[in-house]
Amino acid sequence: MERLTEAILQRTSALPEGAPVSAKMLLHLGTRPAVDQSLSRLARRGKLLRAGRGMYLSPVTSRFGTHAPSAHRLIEELSAQRGEAIVPSGATSANALGLTTQVPTQMIYWTSGRSRKLHLGKLAIQLVHVPSWQLAFAKERAGEIVRALAWAGPERVHAVLKEIEGKVPRTEIQKVAQQVSRFPSWMASALSRSAVDA
Repeated sequence: MERLTEAILQRTSALPEGAPVSAKMLLHLGTRPAVDQSLSRLARRGKLLRAGRGMYLSPVTSRFGTHAPSAHRLIEELSAQRGEAIVPSGATSANALGLTTQVPTQMIYWTSGRSRKLHLGKLAIQLVHVPSWQLAFAKERAGEIVRALAWAGPERVHAVLKEIEGKVPRTEIQKVAQQVSRFPSWMASALSRSAVDA
């Protein structure tokens, strides 16, 4: 069992910072029950951090001691590993665009995968499954516009779009407007009207 634990530790410490590990990824090293047991043992010893159900991470070691990897690194690695689109929530995007000074109190990301909660030490990260249109232009500035408009909703979409027009290059709004068929009708009509007014 110790040999398996050492093999798992060796494998996990070679991964990039924030890369999640699950028992399924380690079955070439031993049986499922043995791998599960070793992962639990490593978590109890503080050699691995339990980030969620069946998900573990290597802590980051620096001269100041060990700490959890950054949420950003975890999200990047999780997205790449699972092939999920994961983006900051609408409220976070609205804040990034300067549409609200309210900083979201919870760390919420929107995902194409299932909804779930992850933990990085005391920090809780909420992954919320959303319709695919809300994940459009995932890592681009245009994606922030889409998510901010989703956050605004049908009642405030026109006012928020006007505000966005004063904050981002026109080309970014045009990029979103060219894809109106992907969005709900209330958002598509606001974008179409904006394109006409331009």
